[in-house]
Amino acid sequence: MLEARDLAVLAQVSAGLPLCPRPYAQIGMELGMDEAEIINRVAALKAQGLIKRLGVIVKHRPLGYRANAMVVWDVPDELIKELGATISRFSFVNLCYQRPRQPEWPYNLYCMIHGKDRTTVLAQLEQLNDVCSLARYGRQILFSRRCFKQRGAVYQAQQLTVAAHG
Repeated sequence: MLEARDLAVLAQVSAGLPLCPRPYAQIGMELGMDEAEIINRVAALKAQGLIKRLGVIVKHRPLGYRANAMVVWDVPDELIKELGATISRFSFVNLCYQRPRQPEWPYNLYCMIHGKDRTTVLAQLEQLNDVCSLARYGRQILFSRRCFKQRGAVYQAQQLTVAAHG
């Protein structure tokens, strides 16, 4: 069963971790708990499946990255793991993952590239093509036209109480 302290931790975590050297200590100060208790409660909430994952959300536009492209390829399934590992090593690649092909969408390898401008992104893509020999595979380049709100998970106290009680 979730305690009030767990709900308070979830509320803080869903608002985003503070940008400081010890974010859990900062949250603990705000909630009247020590850093170890916050860390233990977050770990327990993850183990229960109430927190799915913790990750960083980078807001690229304020950092000057105005060109964002999702590049998709149709590559042989047996090459996915190798190509994905190679593509992921490039510093300009933010995401690289596999998705199943669909009848109307034959692509199975996805990669996100953020750049200061479109020309830079296209040059980086050509570098990927050269190093990974990707030019022989069908692909689409999907540049973002809009920037959507980026945020983490939002936990509702009512949902958490239901989830904790079954």
